[in-house]
Amino acid sequence: MTTTEPATATGPTFSKLDPRDGAPLADYPVAGPEEVARAVERARGAARWWANQGPRGRKEWLLEYKRAIASRAEELATLISVETGKPEEDAVLEVMLAIGHLDWAAKNAHKVLGRKSVSAGLLMSNQAAYVEYQPFGVVGAIGPWNYPVFTPMGTLTYAMAAGNAVIFKPSEHTPGVGVWLAEVWDSLGASQPLFQTITGDGSTGHALCTAGVDKLAFTGSAATGRKVMAACAETLTPVVIEGGGKDAMLVDRDADIEAAADQAVFGAMGNAGQTCAGVERIYVHKDVKDDFVRRFTGKVAALTPGTSATSSYGPMTLPGQVDIVRRHVEDALAKGATAAVGGAESVGERVVEPVVLVDVPEDSAAVTEETFGPTVVINTVDDLEEAVDKANATNYGLGGSIFTKNRKRGLALAEKLDVGGVSVNAFLAFAAIPTLPFGGSGDSGFGRIHGADGLREFSRPKAITVQKFQAPMNLMTMSRKPRDMKVVKWMLANVHGKR
Repeated sequence: MTTTEPATATGPTFSKLDPRDGAPLADYPVAGPEEVARAVERARGAARWWANQGPRGRKEWLLEYKRAIASRAEELATLISVETGKPEEDAVLEVMLAIGHLDWAAKNAHKVLGRKSVSAGLLMSNQAAYVEYQPFGVVGAIGPWNYPVFTPMGTLTYAMAAGNAVIFKPSEHTPGVGVWLAEVWDSLGASQPLFQTITGDGSTGHALCTAGVDKLAFTGSAATGRKVMAACAETLTPVVIEGGGKDAMLVDRDADIEAAADQAVFGAMGNAGQTCAGVERIYVHKDVKDDFVRRFTGKVAALTPGTSATSSYGPMTLPGQVDIVRRHVEDALAKGATAAVGGAESVGERVVEPVVLVDVPEDSAAVTEETFGPTVVINTVDDLEEAVDKANATNYGLGGSIFTKNRKRGLALAEKLDVGGVSVNAFLAFAAIPTLPFGGSGDSGFGRIHGADGLREFSRPKAITVQKFQAPMNLMTMSRKPRDMKVVKWMLANVHGKR
């Protein structure tokens, strides 16, 4: 389905179910290859219209879009809450973070992407050299269900700010959010469908990969990310992949233990643990391990998960994830771990109670695989150098956090973590700051959203030169003078060949 072409009653549909009780919420169309192709064709025309708006015009359109979303933020938060099961307060925070990024992208796109003069160097000093960034044209985005606004808007709005038209395929678990975002754009009165939403299942996502978009951004599991890459390879479509994480928190002996425990609860249990950059492993210095576990488990035990408006966190949005959580908990306990809070019995049909696993073998699934539930591993280390080694021992490389009162040491340790972002004495602060890039490596994917790097991710760099005067040496010719080549050889030996 697109915002300009509603589904026909006879086309295939799917039902979105309420994760809290399984009741049907609404039916949405499954867009097939022909519908997706038509959306891409419309986007081509919209991209030309968008280019004609110029930097100032695009900025004003995007800021108007920001105001429209902000003015209806409670409506959007309610929809997020209904489709994901997360508490409405968490949904409001998600909208606020997305709005902050939209505001920054709109205001800074031209500054980041506009033409800039660069040095031409000694040999080409007769040339003026410039670099500028031009839009790809049409950018496709396949979004996740856990943060159905914040995560995809980091692609969609940065791509729009960079000058592209966008086509959004939201997760089949949060289709209404994707439709809402496109409808709000349409309400601004633009004459072209710059922002289109298509709904559907994996077949719709595959159709988008092969429909001829100029770039595609995907957020989801590493396994699905590989399938997306393979599909996009058929048309040499470049991709941005965010494939999840197994993020670690490191707690040093001098850390503020109370603050670390508080942030760890938020990072591990918030959104029912369904956060790609959530805290799944905690490595604590042996001298403060007992104090940390005591404080942490006390805070976790006070949580009240469930399906009510006042629950600390909601049900699992994706029913199939429950089996993965159960497998990880059972495997850890079978290998000798201790459950400081909860256990295998905590994994319910829809709601998973908090599970805190202590002294978990490093080869357990709960340590090596993404769990994506309200469970966390706490292991002891002799020092934070050991913690860094263990944190880096997975295939994931998305984010991490370090707690220490020594800021210099925190920065030094942050450099050693093989991840895309690190926060010292906070959880996930880097994702909330619009000037910073977000993304990972390894199974966590590649490419970046957010910040200047996020704007450039959805742009093609172009090099331009303008000759200012005739070069004293004409080297770009088939009839070079012997004198000029002597000068070149002298420069190689005396300018570049000597210390």
